[in-house]
This record gives sequence, C-alpha cells and structure tokens, in this order.
Amino acid sequence: MLGLLIACTPALNWRDVRPEGTALQLQMPCRPNVQARTVTLVGQPVRLQLLACDADGHTWALATAAVAESAAVAPTLQALREAALANVGAASAAAASQPLQVPSATPQAAAGQFSAQGRLPDGQAVQLQAVVFADGLQVHQATVLGAQVDAAGARTFFDSLRIVR
Repeated sequence: MLGLLIACTPALNWRDVRPEGTALQLQMPCRPNVQARTVTLVGQPVRLQLLACDADGHTWALATAAVAESAAVAPTLQALREAALANVGAASAAAASQPLQVPSATPQAAAGQFSAQGRLPDGQAVQLQAVVFADGLQVHQATVLGAQVDAAGARTFFDSLRIVR
C-alpha cells in the first residue's frame, strides 16, 4: 500500500530506467540526465556513467563503471563508498551500513547499503543513503541525497534495482 501512495505522489514520477551497456533495471522518480566522464578509482582510470535527477528536494543518482578484472571489483565498490561519504564530508566510521543483495547481482562482501549525515560544499546539512553492488565486472552505486531523505522513497528506489538478462 505504501508503494502505491509513493507512486501517486506528484513530485515523484517513477519510471523504468535501463542504463545503456548494462543488464541493470531500476526505477527513478524523475527523468535522469546522463553524463559520462573518466575518473580514477583504485588507481585506475575508468569510464563512469552517471544518471541523475532532482525531485522532491532530493538528488537521485546511479553511477556505473566497468573494471578490468575481477580482483578490482571489491576495492572499487569500497572506493565508490568512500568517495560518496567524502563528497558530504562524512567519515567512513560514522556511516551506518547494512547488507543489501540486489536480485541477480554478483555476490560481493563489499556490496551493501550505507547512510550518513554530512554537509554539502556550501555548508548545507544533508543525509545520504546509498547502495553499492556489482554485476560481473560492472560496479554500481545508487544514491539518494537530501536535507532529510524520505525513507519510503529511498526504499522504492533501492528495491527497484535488479539485474535482468
């Protein structure tokens, strides 16, 4: 029932999204903008694709990158987690973590959900909720960021993540 109420919220217009070049499917509450750039993760340059949009006072984002070898997957998931926390000035030790298994994702000890309180560069207080996971050599990070993250909306976003072949 709660999912139906969220889906009817005018500020959140949920839609299916399938990022190009992935087997990932998810729902985003707004039409995402797509950007790509090369970043350094675990000492290696990788092409990072970012789908992001703003709705209802939140930023909703999905970052995807491919690593060259399986040994790099877990350290890259950890690097994505650390980068997200650093972006809001939150210490890794202060982040709350819990397991989360995305359906059909490659099992990884470094995969999971985390949340933290932090600040944007302008000093505004924010909450961050994010999930990192892998599909083979592809690593993914889904993030919700806002002054007060809406738990129901974040749950809808994270619960929609799945690998579809």
